[in-house]
Amino acid sequence: MNKYEDYIGLGIAGNFALHLAQAGEEKEYVDIITADEAAPKGMFPFYLPKAGSSKEMLNVYPVSSDTLKLPTQDVNVQIEPEVALICELKYVYCVLSTITPTHFGAYNDCSIRVDGASKTSEKKNWGEASKGLSDKLIEIDKFSKGGIMDSYSICSFLKRDGELNAYGENTELTGYSYFHEKLSSWILNQMKSQQDFGPLEDISKYLRECNYPSKAIISIGATRYTEYGEKTFLKKDDEIIVALYNRDDFSLSQLTQNIKNGSFDKISILSQTVI
Repeated sequence: MNKYEDYIGLGIAGNFALHLAQAGEEKEYVDIITADEAAPKGMFPFYLPKAGSSKEMLNVYPVSSDTLKLPTQDVNVQIEPEVALICELKYVYCVLSTITPTHFGAYNDCSIRVDGASKTSEKKNWGEASKGLSDKLIEIDKFSKGGIMDSYSICSFLKRDGELNAYGENTELTGYSYFHEKLSSWILNQMKSQQDFGPLEDISKYLRECNYPSKAIISIGATRYTEYGEKTFLKKDDEIIVALYNRDDFSLSQLTQNIKNGSFDKISILSQTVI
């Protein structure tokens, strides 16, 4: 899973209604003013592919497709089930000009739940295998209405002591607050103009420090938790499952049974063992 070592890793906060409140993070963004009520709150870096950048804690490559390592400190850690976009970045005279999503896949933006972090990024990368990305990505035909992603849903589970429990709500990808062209336009603008303010950071500075990377992993926001997921934190030997599936191929019940049987065909699935 080291194939993304040259990709900058970025995430989006607040792109799904009520998630920030469930995660106890709503107050951190209270001073962030957005273009409209439904707009995401901002972007954060989780991996900077350039040693010596001003945020050295993010220089460690954190992505794994099979393992999640808990932090060494005693803190609560929670799955954040998301969709990740693999994107191509182009620049004109060192200014980001276009972002083109080419593939999507199941992603775990695993996060520390702790008060007092001055920046969102401080809760996102605590070392190797602190993030999860499926090794089964799906090609995007067009990132607009009528494209392949419209038929997909995301769901997630935690397997503990042999029991499989739904962790995040089963959600259609079109349920994101910002999606398709509205989202890609927002990302482009945010990466060019976001300022260092509150929990947010200057993304354009990191692009410059990383020598203008041509590719990115961009996670587009965590979905809502089930009651179980909202109250359950990770511990050793848990198994994390995040799945993206085409509703034309499976119902949720069929997918759940396939996961119980270990059959992962025709889906983008991320399965991580917690160590």
